[in-house]
Amino acid sequence: MRSQIIQELTDCGVVAVIRGESVEKAVALSNAAAKGGIKGLEVTFTVPGALDVIEALVKQNKGDYIVGAGTVLDTTSARMAILKGAQFIVSPCFDKDVAELCNLYDVPYMPGCFTINEVVTALKAGAEVIKIFPGSAASPSYFKAIHGPLPQANLMPTGGVSIDNAKDWIKAGAVAIGTGSDLSAPAKTGDYEEVTRRAKAFCEAVKEARKELKK
Repeated sequence: MRSQIIQELTDCGVVAVIRGESVEKAVALSNAAAKGGIKGLEVTFTVPGALDVIEALVKQNKGDYIVGAGTVLDTTSARMAILKGAQFIVSPCFDKDVAELCNLYDVPYMPGCFTINEVVTALKAGAEVIKIFPGSAASPSYFKAIHGPLPQANLMPTGGVSIDNAKDWIKAGAVAIGTGSDLSAPAKTGDYEEVTRRAKAFCEAVKEARKELKK
């Protein structure tokens, strides 16, 4: 189950960071992103009623996407999200207790890391995908540097990832990319069709980059 979730998320290669001012807006944003082909929906705990968003998305899901919880800072939040149906947990930083809880429930944990030491710590704790955060403070070349000593690390940048640089991250070795504001900005004015268009563009950029790597 755990490996299958990781496989599906990385096959798509794009995780949408879902934020919103209400449950309704967060669900609408999630649906728009999923309609554009994004598989991973990371509902952050900064959303008012985040657990209700997770529950709503899980209930309406017909296998089109995978619901996860983001901005998870402690085991209480992680456990509540998992009980509501979250299938992966994302944090802005590494937390040993959260890692152990996710291992117990057989749920993928994607902690935010930046330094080599943090990445190694996360790997030792069983993290299959490590979120390099903030991505805006790193660069695609940073991924190549990390993969020098740690070629086995599955890295995903979040923060500062755009449609324009998505291909660069994938070519540098990212197994997936996390996108927030660049994807969701149109939702602030209710333009969910544009969110779907951007979601498609992100997914297409990942596919194109992977094809170019095979040449």
